[in-house]
Amino acid sequence: MARANAVAIDATRAPDAGRETGSRWLRMARTAICMAALLLASFAATAQRTEGDRAAARGVYSAEVEVNSQGAGERNSAFARALAQVLGKLSGNRNAASIPGISQELRRAERYVDGFDYRQDEGVSASGAPSFDTILVVRFDRDKVDSLAAALGLPIWPQPRPKPVLWLAIDDGSGPRLVGLPKAAAAQSTLERATTRGYRLGLPNGSAAEQAVVGAIWRGDTAAVARASRRYSPPMQLIGKLYRDDGGWRADWIFVDNGKVLSRWSESGANARQVMATGADGAADALMKRYAKAPETDPAGTYRVAFTGLDSTDDYVRLSGYLQQLAVVRGITPLSATPQTVAFDLDLVSGLSGFDRLVSGGDVLVAVSTAGAVDPLGLPGDATTADPLADAIPGEARPGPVAGDRPAVYRLR
Repeated sequence: MARANAVAIDATRAPDAGRETGSRWLRMARTAICMAALLLASFAATAQRTEGDRAAARGVYSAEVEVNSQGAGERNSAFARALAQVLGKLSGNRNAASIPGISQELRRAERYVDGFDYRQDEGVSASGAPSFDTILVVRFDRDKVDSLAAALGLPIWPQPRPKPVLWLAIDDGSGPRLVGLPKAAAAQSTLERATTRGYRLGLPNGSAAEQAVVGAIWRGDTAAVARASRRYSPPMQLIGKLYRDDGGWRADWIFVDNGKVLSRWSESGANARQVMATGADGAADALMKRYAKAPETDPAGTYRVAFTGLDSTDDYVRLSGYLQQLAVVRGITPLSATPQTVAFDLDLVSGLSGFDRLVSGGDVLVAVSTAGAVDPLGLPGDATTADPLADAIPGEARPGPVAGDRPAVYRLR
């Protein structure tokens, strides 16, 4: 079937007869948006379980979440939590899920799933009876997640990542002691939290000479701790002391990178393991702040975008549904429509650059021109090079100015 090869971009007004036709197509486009929203709501997860040895999350693009059952509803909810974890590890930002556009994609997390499996973890309940937890291990498609992060302008913490040395001293009332490799279980919550945040922590060997560093840890002598840590690489130290305080626990932390103190913080709480885990969070925050890099994107705002190659109502439905499921699109305002073209004002989280990143890897749209381009299709005099707003519904106000002198143009495949 023949496709239209041009889109309206100049200031020529259409005749009244064409305006009536355009009004009909514009109303059809708006109806298509509503129909597409209903279709999208019915999409289900398509990921398939894979079998293997004991399932575990490995690397930045996988995550583990506890579930109550192996039902589809529970699994889809867990996919969202798992994707939030992965985006947090990728960026180093513990609040990645609250970034504009992310929450919308979390509701469609199954689209990013490459595979999943279940694991049963055995433990002991408070009463001493055996307990079993069901863990869902999710593996995400790296290319899709990277495209999402780039499109939304999510800062990325580059890999490979450093492995700071954790110099932790604990005083439970019998005097401070260093947590070295032989006593790694004592710092397990800190080590596990670091893994959840997308990096790893190392421990000193715990030799007699290193045990003597406890005094430096307790008084916050970062230079002395750095000297003791010279044998380890990289020259990064997470220095912490955990002690009893007002019936609970308190931890004081210092994070040092190559001799420079990047952060100091303290945390308190009733649970020693939870308080210890805050050390890994603070170190991740400091590392992310220093090393994470945000991709270049356009500012958020409203951008005029025109689409060509629409030959039927089904094409309008397909285009409208596709635009609604894009994380970068916060709003869609139909402007004009003809039997083969449609123009929208799109409210975009990361501008046209983010929009283009997200659609360029797909099979729905192909870019024809960028915003501000003159005669992108080079067909002067063709009916489809008329003003995309010429067929706006009579009596409706023409929208105010938006980013770009001329609309960006995309063709539906």
